Amino acid sequence: MGRRIDLGEFDADVVFKKIKNVHLSVYPPDGKVRISAPSHMNLDTIRVYAISKLAWIKRQRKKLREQERETPREFIDRESHYVWGKRYLLTVVEEDAPPRVELGHRSMKLYVRPGTGDDARDAIVSQWLRDQIRAALPELLARWEPRLGVKVKKVFIQHMKTRWGSCNPKAGHVRLNTDLAKKPPECLEYILVHEMAHLIEPTHNERFVAIMEKFMPKWKFHRDQLNRLPVRHEEWGY
Repeated sequence: MGRRIDLGEFDADVVFKKIKNVHLSVYPPDGKVRISAPSHMNLDTIRVYAISKLAWIKRQRKKLREQERETPREFIDRESHYVWGKRYLLTVVEEDAPPRVELGHRSMKLYVRPGTGDDARDAIVSQWLRDQIRAALPELLARWEPRLGVKVKKVFIQHMKTRWGSCNPKAGHVRLNTDLAKKPPECLEYILVHEMAHLIEPTHNERFVAIMEKFMPKWKFHRDQLNRLPVRHEEWGY
């Protein structure tokens, strides 16, 4: 069952679930606020919690509204696509052969079978982007696992609407956003190190910040760089 609470300048949707703790989320593109709360919690308690987080919510809403967004991708000739921070112009080549993507100096060729639709073209490029990240990971993990003294047991690469990465400290798993292959390589490295640091400290407390400062002194620069770059156009059904 869902409810809505008034926070003054905006409302927040409340969804009751069988969970132990309250989870607060602010969603792009317009900063919609959603609170997931334990089934037994009353609305007044949830409202007090949300009000205590108002400053953070407003910062997140402002950041999301100001961030540049890509126009919807149509996967047609002369469309701009980015790989590792560099711009490429797309050429679509139809041929009766397995699909593939090839990069030139400033060109990106997408080979598809005749009649391949937009969704299928998107899926082909997304898989290719995942492969780019997968290929970059061994060197990065070999560099950072001994530095941080941790072992990543598994890395998942997937499309993520609201995060660049996530971590499951108990399982030793890291998840990375496919779109990191569109950004400069240092952005992938920063997100990977960020999530690996959560294997040491799961929260964003002072200890976590100290870890990042020690091992990647320019991490805030990389974070801000990533947050300034355009993000994928999304259809949000909520």
